[in-house]
Amino acid sequence: QVLLVESGGGLVQAGGSLSLSCTASGRTSSSYNMAWFRQAPGKEREFVAAISVNGAVTYRYYADSVKGRFTISRDNAKRTLYLQMSSLNPEDTAVYYCTARSLSSGGSFSRAGSYDYWGQGTQVTVSS
Repeated sequence: QVLLVESGGGLVQAGGSLSLSCTASGRTSSSYNMAWFRQAPGKEREFVAAISVNGAVTYRYYADSVKGRFTISRDNAKRTLYLQMSSLNPEDTAVYYCTARSLSSGGSFSRAGSYDYWGQGTQVTVSS
């Protein structure tokens, strides 16, 4: 079992930056591939970014809408996943969720149904 707790959300003006963190407890986060999703009011939950490790190689994946603006990273020693967001715009307003799945899990990294554990979410609001 993995418990995920997000933090770092808030209100920011368009063009600004914000960093999110997600701390995992339970089994070590290094045993899981992790990702960020977001959900805006009235919309489906959508993929934002994912990070996976295969041996000594780390892979990062981004939704086209955030590529070049967001950076996903992790610190296994601190059991923490990060999302650095810059050049934010009002369309980035959403509840951001941290999620994890075991290394052996199948399914697309960009599909919410592929993940086993979810945090409670943290609100990010970008004002124009």
